[in-house]
Amino acid sequence: MGDVALGQPAESVRIDQYVWAVRLYKTRSAASDACKAGHVKVNGEAVKPADQVVAGDQVRAWVAHREHIIEVVQPIKKRVGAQVARTTYIDHTPPPPPKEIMASMPRRDRGAGRPTKKDRRALDRLRGKNGW
Repeated sequence: MGDVALGQPAESVRIDQYVWAVRLYKTRSAASDACKAGHVKVNGEAVKPADQVVAGDQVRAWVAHREHIIEVVQPIKKRVGAQVARTTYIDHTPPPPPKEIMASMPRRDRGAGRPTKKDRRALDRLRGKNGW
């Protein structure tokens, strides 16, 4: 795995650098911010951007409303192409939910605006919140 395309193979790499290099986040600063916010975990522990990741670690990252679970095969520091990046980890991310389930979730019509006072009172009665 010491290809020239991968750059220098490393024993350990900063976690923000790694999740950026394997293209989970678009920018290094976005990866760093995600680490600071607790959206990136290594082996189940929330990490700081400067924490190190080594081969065999499990990384969980919350990206675009989905959790990505990857196992590090080879830590890399430099951003590489998507096909090359996929060779440096094993993806354990579960498939997204079927579209039928997502379509069955109730949604407010776009542009419908906020509910009126009458609508809010009806919702309160439905939820059992009779405050008046």
